Amino acid sequence: MSADATEPVGPPNARVFRRFGAMLYDALLILAIMMLITASFLPLTGGEALTAETLGALELAYRVLLLSVIVGFFGWFWTRRGQTLGMAAWRLKLQRHDGAAISWSDSFKRLAGACVAWLPLGLGYFWIWIDREHLAWHDRWTGTRVVVMPKKK
Repeated sequence: MSADATEPVGPPNARVFRRFGAMLYDALLILAIMMLITASFLPLTGGEALTAETLGALELAYRVLLLSVIVGFFGWFWTRRGQTLGMAAWRLKLQRHDGAAISWSDSFKRLAGACVAWLPLGLGYFWIWIDREHLAWHDRWTGTRVVVMPKKK
């Protein structure tokens, strides 16, 4: 039986619900980190909501810090191990189509593409059900794929 030239060699591509499971785990971790950052800013406002009125110019720094946490979390894990903590729990790994690790540039593009894939009510993710290789929009746009790793024996 010959392999189809369009099909990548190696582990199978991850499906929607397994990816969503990993995303939920990662979202909880990121949320906890963001809550700690927010708590560290609250003494500056006397416990009031963090707005431009209560923080002044620091409000922009606060928002940039929160965005940096998201970008840094995914970028660090994806470029080092190919897995976030949530992906490791669900035995998922991010890689280029040739099996190589992704770069920081790939990470930025993938994260931006993933945000775009969520905009039309998550259609970019549910596209996996339609795509013949089970790839989401941002997988195609960035030349990456999320694979299911075999169970360790």
